[in-house]
Amino acid sequence: MTVPPPTTPADPPAVERLRFGYGTNGFANHRLDDALTVLADLGYEGVALTLDHDHLDPYAPGLARRVDAVAHRLAALGLGVVVETGARYLLDPWRKHAPTLLHDEAAGRIDFLERAVRVGADLGAEAVSFWAGVRPGHVPVEVARDRLVAGCATVVAAADRAGVTLGFEPEPGMLVEDIAGWRWLHRALGEPACFGITLDIGHCRCLESATVPDCVRQVAGHLVNVQIDDMRRGVHEHLEFGTGEIDFPPVLRALADGGYRGLVAVELPRHSHAAPTVAARSLDFLRTAARDAGLAAGAPPVPAGTTGAD
Repeated sequence: MTVPPPTTPADPPAVERLRFGYGTNGFANHRLDDALTVLADLGYEGVALTLDHDHLDPYAPGLARRVDAVAHRLAALGLGVVVETGARYLLDPWRKHAPTLLHDEAAGRIDFLERAVRVGADLGAEAVSFWAGVRPGHVPVEVARDRLVAGCATVVAAADRAGVTLGFEPEPGMLVEDIAGWRWLHRALGEPACFGITLDIGHCRCLESATVPDCVRQVAGHLVNVQIDDMRRGVHEHLEFGTGEIDFPPVLRALADGGYRGLVAVELPRHSHAAPTVAARSLDFLRTAARDAGLAAGAPPVPAGTTGAD
């Protein structure tokens, strides 16, 4: 009897068009509704919504009502959404990003992430993204790793119950800062189906040994969220496109060939002072890069003001 050769999972089919979004942390000086309107008018197809004191604060009164209003607004504007959790001082007015899952008092971070999961479920978010945090100096590495695994397991359980996909982001300088670190954490959690990776394209250039397109290819099977920005080797600074060292057409081609269908959201959190101009310039750049990669260049822009009505 002839034994058939072992089968391997088929590669995901390539896509012909990527969906570009923009992070609301780059619109910190705008009301959320105004930011959504500007981005829809420019022609973006989604937003990476950072829950923060000025943009859908998960601790302010009337959360359910406000989430419902945002969900309706996103639908009216035709915008997809991912939920981001990188607000700097939402949990502690004195310490940036504190507490994290690595701190002695991590309960506040776990509560925030569970709230983010519920918000993500109610918004119909494509993913809820989070990261490890910087290890406090007094916490040994092994203790920090144990805390991270335990905290992530709690968040994974909440996401499973809510039917939400998680995107864990390797972040330079944090306990999990690269793709290898994500793989370790994924294994430590038992490889849950809802636990994917958020890949920041700039971070790949900053610290990964592989080329940026190769980084995309390495995680294509687990990729649930993409942040995109320019960056230089060894410097963790989010730059406008064309001012760093990344060649973007091959990166976009790798995303498309890997079958990625989620948002590719511009991540420029320090550019709120010129948000509409930077967002317009960024989308023009990405559309040109997509065409150079042989991809369709995204949805056409809508004349300003025409998206205001439901």
